[in-house]
This record gives sequence, structure tokens and C-alpha cells, in this order.
Amino acid sequence: MSQLRDIVEITAKSLVDSPERVNVQEIEGEKTVVIELRVDKNDLGKVIGKGGRIARSLRTILSSMGRKINKRVVLEILE
Repeated sequence: MSQLRDIVEITAKSLVDSPERVNVQEIEGEKTVVIELRVDKNDLGKVIGKGGRIARSLRTILSSMGRKINKRVVLEILE
């Protein structure tokens, strides 16, 4: 498991009411890493946050971590 995947999984599980329904997949390409976060539909708002603040913060952290490995990191939040 990569650090990118770990940070998303740990953060999401701490935010939601159903941590057992959190699923994180990492798809690594040549220049891009896509992190797919799936949560229960009742917890979707908790992961996105008011006005998208939490999602934006997570994307900022992942982007910074991606610079260390010279890859673009994309976070997709799925239902």
C-alpha cells in the first residue's frame, strides 16, 4: 500500500459514520496516479465537506505528495 492511498483511507475512515464501507483504489500510470475513494452514499457529504473544503484539502495534500515522486495525483470521490 502506498502512502497516497494510506492518507486518503485513514482520513476518510475518520470522517465517515460507516468506516467499513470506505474503499480506496490506486491506479498508477506513467505520469499520473488516480486515487478512487468510494464511501457509503450517506457519508458522501462528510468526505466532500461544506463547499468542497475537505475534498480540496485532501487534493492539495495529495498534490504535494505527488511532487515528491514527480507524478500528478488525481482524487476521484465516487458513490
